[in-house]
Amino acid sequence: MSRAVMHVNTRRFSSIESLFDLNDTFHVIAGPCSVESMSQMEAIAQSLANMGVGFIRGGAFKPRTSPYDFQGLGIEGLKILSRIKAKYGLITVSEIMDPRDVEPAAESIDIIQIGSRNMYNYPLLKEVGKAGIPVLLKRGMMATLDEFILAAEYIISEGNHKVVLCERGIRTFENKTRNTLDVAGIAILKLETNLPVIADLSHALGRTDIVEPVAHAVKHAGADGIMLEVHNQPSQALSDHFQQLDLGQFQSLMNSFR
Repeated sequence: MSRAVMHVNTRRFSSIESLFDLNDTFHVIAGPCSVESMSQMEAIAQSLANMGVGFIRGGAFKPRTSPYDFQGLGIEGLKILSRIKAKYGLITVSEIMDPRDVEPAAESIDIIQIGSRNMYNYPLLKEVGKAGIPVLLKRGMMATLDEFILAAEYIISEGNHKVVLCERGIRTFENKTRNTLDVAGIAILKLETNLPVIADLSHALGRTDIVEPVAHAVKHAGADGIMLEVHNQPSQALSDHFQQLDLGQFQSLMNSFR
C-alpha cells in the first residue's frame, strides 16, 4: 500500500475544485471524445448547462492507435475549451501528452487529464505535479492498483495533491466490452486512498446500451462520479462515434439519478 497517498488529506478545494471535496455529491463529467469545432462544443455545452452538469470534457490532443486517424486540434482545441468555459461557466477537462503542453493547458483549462497510455509517463506526471493544476489521472489499461497509486504519487511528490483517480477499464480476455471495468478496484481505491475516484464509462464499456446500469453500479461501489462521452451528432463524430451518447440518451441517464 502506498503510504504517501494513503496519508494525503484531500484539501477542500476552493471555487472550481470544491466539487471534488469528497462530499455526498455524485459528479458527472461529460462531453465529446474530440473537440471538433466551436459550433460543436457550443451545442454540447449549452445542453450540459441546461441539464445542470458542471463539467465538460473534450479531447484537444488525441492519442490514437493509428497515426492516420484524427489526432485532435491541439492548441486550437484548448482555446475552444477556454472560450466555452468563459461563455457557459463550465469546468473544463482535457488531456495532454507532452510536458511542453502543460503551460498552455494550464492557461486554457481547469483540469488536466493524463490518459491511460501516459500513466507511466513519469516526466509528464512530474511536470503536472509542479504546475499545481488539478489532475485527472487515468489508470493504465494493464496497470495494477498499486502501480496506479504510485503513478499518483509522482504527481503528489511534486507538491500537487489535487489528483482525481479515474478507473477506465483494464485489458482482459473479455471482448463484450471495450475494456473490463474494475468495479472492485474502485471500492479498494476508496478504502486505501483519500483521493476522489471516478469511472470513465465510455472507454471502459465502448458501448452505450449498458451505461445506465453500470453508472449506478459504480456509484454504489463508492465512486465520486463518472465521466462519459456525449456528442450532439455521434454518427458524425471524428473519433469513437460508437461509444458516445447522444444528448437524448444522456438526458435519460441524468434523469435516472434524480
